[in-house]
Amino acid sequence: MQQSPRSLVIHPSDTRDGVVVRVDPAAADWDLLHFEARQLAPRAIWSWQTGGNELGLMVLGGTCAVRSNRGSWESVGGRANVFAGLPHALYLPRETNFSVTALSPCEIAYAWCAAEKDYPARLITPEEVGIEIRGGDNVTRQINSVIPPGFPCDRLVMVEVYTPAGNWSSFPPHKHDVHRTAADGSLIEADLEEVYFYKFERPGGFAYQRIYTDDRSTDELLLCQECDLVLVPYGYHPVVAAPGSMAYYLNFLAGSAQSLAASDDPNYAWIKESYTGTDPRVPLYPTGGM
Repeated sequence: MQQSPRSLVIHPSDTRDGVVVRVDPAAADWDLLHFEARQLAPRAIWSWQTGGNELGLMVLGGTCAVRSNRGSWESVGGRANVFAGLPHALYLPRETNFSVTALSPCEIAYAWCAAEKDYPARLITPEEVGIEIRGGDNVTRQINSVIPPGFPCDRLVMVEVYTPAGNWSSFPPHKHDVHRTAADGSLIEADLEEVYFYKFERPGGFAYQRIYTDDRSTDELLLCQECDLVLVPYGYHPVVAAPGSMAYYLNFLAGSAQSLAASDDPNYAWIKESYTGTDPRVPLYPTGGM
């Protein structure tokens, strides 16, 4: 189904409840994934319950306490912002009642989706976050794997991506919109819904993201600015960061498997064999934890 640029990017808006941007399956025209980003003033409390969903919560900046019927964590977070260190995050299973209390000005982002199995609640600390420098040359970027494939959960995947100014990311263009397996049963490509939540190191930073399909029934170029949320229901979806500011995006995915199995656009897959080095601007910060 072809969508317009307006339906594939959601811009932030001021709301009394602190929500910066949100999307649900009805608005995204998909089946599973919900997302919100929220700002909390010191001592502010946000309470919620997961119901039949599992939830991943990322502390973008600041520190909070989380109390729930699955456990309590008295100090979650600590980095000033996403460019100041590795993250703390929480995984919460179905039927979790919880409250988040801001211990400082705090910004959080979280996504949830229907789950069929229960897994233990878990705090993910900076020391547990996997770091990968992916690509090369002007396609170098840093990946922080927070809830990666293989994490004990039902569907969710959560990663952070840092793209140095002027570099490309999510490249070669790849897609994950059909579920395909090989003759031996191994997964070739999963059918995944995905969001990109953007932050920039400097005011005025921006990126462009293209979303297109093989037949070009969808071929959109989206301007992505601070706290914009891009929806990727299908198709290839490369990103380029404008010069002058490193770009950050937080990805949540959910779909037919707890996986990142994807297919590259065959017109660009060869680029992987052409790199001669990596960009020295990443890793962005020391990788030994906070």
